[in-house]
Amino acid sequence: MPTILATLVPFFLFNILILVPMSVSDSNTFLQCLSLYSEPSHPISELIYFPNTPSYSPILNSYIRNLRFNSSTTPKPVFILTPSHVSHIQASILCCKKFNLEIRIRSGGHDYDGLSYVSNSPFVVLDMFLLRSVVVDLKNETLWVESGATVGEVYYRIWEKSKVHGFPAGVCPTVGVGGHFSGGGYGNMMRRFGLSVDNILDAKIVDVDGRLLDRESMGEDLFWAIRGGGGASFGVIVSWKIKLVSVPEIVTVFRVEKTLEQGGGDIVHRWQYVADKMHDGLFIRVVISPVKRKGEKTVKAKFNALFLGSAYDLLDVMSERFPELGLIGNQCVEMSWIDSVLFWYNYPVGTSTDILLERHSSQEKFLKRKSDYVQKPISKVDLDGIWKKMMELGKVSLTFNPYGGKMSEISEVETPFPHRAGNIYKIQYSVSWKEESNDVANQYLDQIRKLYDYMTPYVSKSPRSSYLNYRDVDLGVNGDGDVGYDEASIWGKKYFKRNFDRLVEVKTATDPSNFFRYEQSIPSLASETGIMSE
Repeated sequence: MPTILATLVPFFLFNILILVPMSVSDSNTFLQCLSLYSEPSHPISELIYFPNTPSYSPILNSYIRNLRFNSSTTPKPVFILTPSHVSHIQASILCCKKFNLEIRIRSGGHDYDGLSYVSNSPFVVLDMFLLRSVVVDLKNETLWVESGATVGEVYYRIWEKSKVHGFPAGVCPTVGVGGHFSGGGYGNMMRRFGLSVDNILDAKIVDVDGRLLDRESMGEDLFWAIRGGGGASFGVIVSWKIKLVSVPEIVTVFRVEKTLEQGGGDIVHRWQYVADKMHDGLFIRVVISPVKRKGEKTVKAKFNALFLGSAYDLLDVMSERFPELGLIGNQCVEMSWIDSVLFWYNYPVGTSTDILLERHSSQEKFLKRKSDYVQKPISKVDLDGIWKKMMELGKVSLTFNPYGGKMSEISEVETPFPHRAGNIYKIQYSVSWKEESNDVANQYLDQIRKLYDYMTPYVSKSPRSSYLNYRDVDLGVNGDGDVGYDEASIWGKKYFKRNFDRLVEVKTATDPSNFFRYEQSIPSLASETGIMSE
């Protein structure tokens, strides 16, 4: 049994570490450690940014996508490392273990609750943006991509080599592939090809001991875990090998808007019965938003579609399966697959594909996101209640993303991502604002939480499921990621269902000391047992 003094001393030291920044002498000591473990041919000193470095704030701020986590009171890293070589990653892990610092791994900064660059414990940010090579192998229809590349860069490099290849990933081109792939990788070709993780062939990861491992050397359990279980719980993923997919030279897109007064509510109701059962090359997303028309509140439903085929064939599919939308020929736009990527991100038709190489293509804002899964169609009466609630609350939008097709064919245990057969569609709750004010923030956070609560009767149960890449700390957190199984399972079962237990087993075997941890990281049972037995 430890004495009271022995228990309190680590507590006081921990709080001192939080409150007191690393001194100049400590900085030099840490630099020496990093230099010792990194390769001399790849100097590391110029890639480290301490708070007194002029570039520290610009680099920290450059990939903060959610302005809620960019205030003067937001905890800041002890330093930022921007690795350009794998030895820099290895050195950072070994030295952070030695100095008792947590690591936050950032590849694009799009994590909705800021967990890749914020912690309440002393931490460093490992910013991967310099590691973003994309190497296409058309002969074998594969591609190696480093974790700091964006989805847009992947799409662009594929298009440079081939006009009939693509990859199923997200619709936002500035998302970093490191987090996107490791959390699932959801996009508008998933009904034909599945998720990004369903098309990953290999990966390279630096583990807790600083070893660089590929699929063969890491083993199938760890390879399974990082394809949808969140890579940051297990190590630092350096790169991914993905399988390219075939896309037609011509695809078709459309965007149709309907208000409630134009029958939008009835069309959304009908969409629920057909969206997951239509042609697997057709993906119709519905974005539902409260708006004002002629001074009156209403709700607008925007139907965004990608069809892997011609406009003629699309119209044939729609007239047979979804005539309620009333789609006509001049609403259909034929284009190349790469141009459809731009269309889906709301770039004007004709925009140069070079814009996919821009890593900061939109203005950042304050935001909150949540998610749900729907397994039974919601009745017209209940949808009317939802529209009324949205108008009452004011600004929260809903995005319905259809399932079916390939998503229903893959077992829910094939990867950690379990949301497969049985789901009609996924909901993303979304609210954004521009005002920098705690009162305003609380107002919008209250809105989205109230709508989420209101939706409880209509969504999945036991557990009420959520999508890992729509990270939501409202579901429960691990504190600093250093608590046990029971607390973590509260949110873990929502993200992973029965796969959570296998993830815990992999974590316990590969990172028993729970070094790679954050607010919703996979816990290690070895760490929990070790703490309890002291």
